[in-house]
Amino acid sequence: MKELDLLKKDWQKIDNSFAQVSENDIYKMIHKRSSSIVKWIFIISILEFIVLNSLSYLMPTEKTSESPIVEILISFLDYLSYGVALFFMYLFYRNYRSITVTSNTKKLMECILNTRKTVRYYIIFNLMLVFVVSVIVFFNEFQNEAANSPGGKMVLICVLMLFFIAFLIGAVWLFYQLIYGILLKKLNRNYIELRKIDL
Repeated sequence: MKELDLLKKDWQKIDNSFAQVSENDIYKMIHKRSSSIVKWIFIISILEFIVLNSLSYLMPTEKTSESPIVEILISFLDYLSYGVALFFMYLFYRNYRSITVTSNTKKLMECILNTRKTVRYYIIFNLMLVFVVSVIVFFNEFQNEAANSPGGKMVLICVLMLFFIAFLIGAVWLFYQLIYGILLKKLNRNYIELRKIDL
């Protein structure tokens, strides 16, 4: 009986060691995948910044409005978007650096959550920026048309402009869902797998 008990204990030790190795391997794999995803988020944010700003420089430089207030607002929002985009790129880089040096499950889970929050804030900021710029341009166009158009035509212009704003925000949201949403889903799957290991 004693020999049988000893044999059972040995088997339990072997099983535990296999489980430990397996969990360690899973952690390494998830860590590598997560690090790669966060690196791609950082790279895509840089490419997005370069491409969008290159396109804006290729556009003809016409005045948006005859109103100096509208021009100042557009310029301010333009510079604000540059600053905020650079700030978020720094945050993405910091997330990437922190995720590459982390060495335990809990820390990796925190890094994944921080990255997901940062990307969500980045998307929300860009959607808000598109909305504000669209509203400013809409009111500017509305004022220009109001002096020369009858009431019925103005209602049609308002409806068309509102549809355009909704379409533009929807297109930007879809763009970010296609680019960042897929990466966030992969990060979320990694987080779920890590939770299972951590339990």
